[in-house]
Amino acid sequence: MELLQRAQAQGTKVDLQKLIDAIPYCRFLGIQVDRKGSELTMILRFDRKLIGNPMLPALHGGVIGAFLETTAIAQLILETDATELPKPVDIGIDYLRSGKPVDTYARAEITKHGRRVCNVRAEAWQDEHTRPIAALHGHFLVKPKE
Repeated sequence: MELLQRAQAQGTKVDLQKLIDAIPYCRFLGIQVDRKGSELTMILRFDRKLIGNPMLPALHGGVIGAFLETTAIAQLILETDATELPKPVDIGIDYLRSGKPVDTYARAEITKHGRRVCNVRAEAWQDEHTRPIAALHGHFLVKPKE
Protein backbone atom coordinates (compact mmCIF):
# COMPACT_ATOMS: atom_id res chain seq x y z
CA MET A 1 0.00 0.00 0.00
CA GLU A 2 1.18 3.45 -0.81
CA LEU A 3 0.79 4.69 2.79
CA LEU A 4 3.12 1.96 4.06
CA GLN A 5 5.74 2.57 1.39
CA ARG A 6 5.64 6.34 1.92
CA ALA A 7 6.08 5.96 5.69
CA GLN A 8 9.02 3.60 5.22
CA ALA A 9 10.68 5.96 2.73
CA GLN A 10 10.33 8.79 5.28
CA GLY A 11 11.60 6.59 8.09
CA THR A 12 8.39 6.95 10.11
CA LYS A 13 5.59 4.65 11.25
CA VAL A 14 2.40 4.71 9.21
CA ASP A 15 -0.70 6.40 10.63
CA LEU A 16 -2.74 3.26 11.34
CA GLN A 17 -6.09 5.09 11.39
CA LYS A 18 -5.43 6.50 7.89
CA LEU A 19 -4.42 3.04 6.72
CA ILE A 20 -7.58 1.44 8.16
CA ASP A 21 -9.74 4.20 6.67
CA ALA A 22 -8.19 3.52 3.25
CA ILE A 23 -9.71 0.00 3.29
CA PRO A 24 -13.37 0.30 2.19
CA TYR A 25 -14.75 -2.58 4.28
CA CYS A 26 -12.96 -1.35 7.42
CA ARG A 27 -14.35 2.11 6.79
CA PHE A 28 -17.85 0.59 6.36
CA LEU A 29 -17.49 -1.25 9.68
CA GLY A 30 -16.28 1.93 11.39
CA ILE A 31 -13.14 0.40 12.90
CA GLN A 32 -11.12 2.83 15.01
CA VAL A 33 -7.52 2.65 16.21
CA ASP A 34 -6.56 3.50 19.79
CA ARG A 35 -2.77 3.52 20.02
CA LYS A 36 -0.93 4.39 23.18
CA GLY A 37 2.80 3.91 22.61
CA SER A 38 3.35 0.31 21.54
CA GLU A 39 -0.08 -0.79 22.84
CA LEU A 40 -2.75 -1.06 20.19
CA THR A 41 -6.46 -1.51 20.85
CA MET A 42 -8.91 -1.63 17.97
CA ILE A 43 -12.48 -0.45 18.51
CA LEU A 44 -15.59 -1.55 16.63
CA ARG A 45 -18.27 1.01 17.48
CA PHE A 46 -21.73 -0.53 17.57
CA ASP A 47 -24.01 0.21 14.64
CA ARG A 48 -27.32 -1.50 13.82
CA LYS A 49 -25.96 -2.51 10.40
CA LEU A 50 -23.52 -4.89 12.19
CA ILE A 51 -26.32 -7.09 13.58
CA GLY A 52 -26.42 -10.59 12.15
CA ASN A 53 -29.22 -12.04 14.27
CA PRO A 54 -31.91 -9.45 15.03
CA MET A 55 -33.78 -11.88 17.31
CA LEU A 56 -31.03 -11.84 19.98
CA PRO A 57 -29.71 -9.22 18.78
CA ALA A 58 -26.11 -10.32 18.11
CA LEU A 59 -23.24 -9.06 16.00
CA HIS A 60 -22.68 -10.86 12.70
CA GLY A 61 -19.93 -13.48 12.95
CA GLY A 62 -18.33 -12.25 9.73
CA VAL A 63 -18.07 -8.75 11.18
CA ILE A 64 -16.35 -10.11 14.29
CA GLY A 65 -13.99 -12.20 12.14
CA ALA A 66 -13.09 -9.27 9.90
CA PHE A 67 -12.54 -7.09 12.96
CA LEU A 68 -10.14 -9.65 14.47
CA GLU A 69 -8.28 -10.07 11.18
CA THR A 70 -7.91 -6.29 10.87
CA THR A 71 -6.61 -6.14 14.44
CA ALA A 72 -4.00 -8.81 13.72
CA ILE A 73 -2.85 -7.05 10.54
CA ALA A 74 -2.64 -3.68 12.32
CA GLN A 75 -0.48 -5.23 15.06
CA LEU A 76 1.82 -6.76 12.45
CA ILE A 77 2.19 -3.40 10.72
CA LEU A 78 2.96 -1.73 14.05
CA GLU A 79 5.63 -4.25 15.05
CA THR A 80 7.24 -4.98 11.69
CA ASP A 81 8.73 -2.88 8.94
CA ALA A 82 6.11 -4.05 6.47
CA THR A 83 6.13 -2.38 3.07
CA GLU A 84 2.93 -4.16 2.07
CA LEU A 85 -0.14 -5.31 3.96
CA PRO A 86 0.44 -8.72 5.56
CA LYS A 87 -1.49 -11.45 3.76
CA PRO A 88 -3.48 -14.04 5.71
CA VAL A 89 -2.29 -17.59 5.02
CA ASP A 90 -4.43 -19.48 7.51
CA ILE A 91 -6.93 -18.14 10.02
CA GLY A 92 -9.03 -19.89 12.63
CA ILE A 93 -11.64 -18.09 14.69
CA ASP A 94 -13.17 -19.38 17.89
CA TYR A 95 -16.57 -17.80 18.60
CA LEU A 96 -16.84 -17.98 22.37
CA ARG A 97 -20.08 -16.08 23.10
CA SER A 98 -22.60 -13.87 21.31
CA GLY A 99 -21.50 -10.36 20.51
CA LYS A 100 -23.98 -8.01 22.17
CA PRO A 101 -25.11 -4.77 20.50
CA VAL A 102 -22.40 -2.67 22.20
CA ASP A 103 -18.90 -1.44 21.34
CA THR A 104 -16.34 -4.21 20.85
CA TYR A 105 -12.60 -4.04 21.48
CA ALA A 106 -9.70 -6.19 20.31
CA ARG A 107 -5.98 -6.63 20.80
CA ALA A 108 -3.48 -8.87 19.07
CA GLU A 109 -0.18 -10.43 20.01
CA ILE A 110 2.48 -11.76 17.66
CA THR A 111 3.34 -15.17 19.07
CA LYS A 112 6.07 -16.03 16.54
CA HIS A 113 7.81 -13.71 14.13
CA GLY A 114 9.64 -15.49 11.34
CA ARG A 115 11.34 -13.96 8.29
CA ARG A 116 8.31 -14.47 6.07
CA VAL A 117 5.49 -15.84 8.24
CA CYS A 118 4.16 -14.54 11.56
CA ASN A 119 1.80 -16.29 13.97
CA VAL A 120 -0.72 -13.99 15.61
CA ARG A 121 -3.37 -14.39 18.31
CA ALA A 122 -6.11 -11.78 18.67
CA GLU A 123 -9.02 -11.52 21.09
CA ALA A 124 -12.19 -9.44 20.99
CA TRP A 125 -14.18 -8.50 24.07
CA GLN A 126 -16.99 -6.17 25.06
CA ASP A 127 -17.57 -5.63 28.78
CA GLU A 128 -14.54 -7.30 30.31
CA HIS A 129 -11.16 -8.04 28.77
CA THR A 130 -11.13 -11.34 30.68
CA ARG A 131 -14.33 -12.51 28.92
CA PRO A 132 -13.53 -12.58 25.19
CA ILE A 133 -16.35 -13.05 22.69
CA ALA A 134 -14.02 -14.41 19.99
CA ALA A 135 -10.37 -15.32 19.42
CA LEU A 136 -8.32 -15.54 16.23
CA HIS A 137 -5.28 -17.71 15.59
CA GLY A 138 -3.62 -16.91 12.30
CA HIS A 139 -0.55 -17.15 10.13
CA PHE A 140 0.29 -14.13 8.00
CA LEU A 141 2.78 -13.71 5.19
CA VAL A 142 4.92 -10.62 5.64
CA LYS A 143 7.15 -9.24 2.96
CA PRO A 144 10.65 -8.93 4.40
CA LYS A 145 12.39 -5.58 4.19
CA GLU A 146 14.63 -5.52 1.12
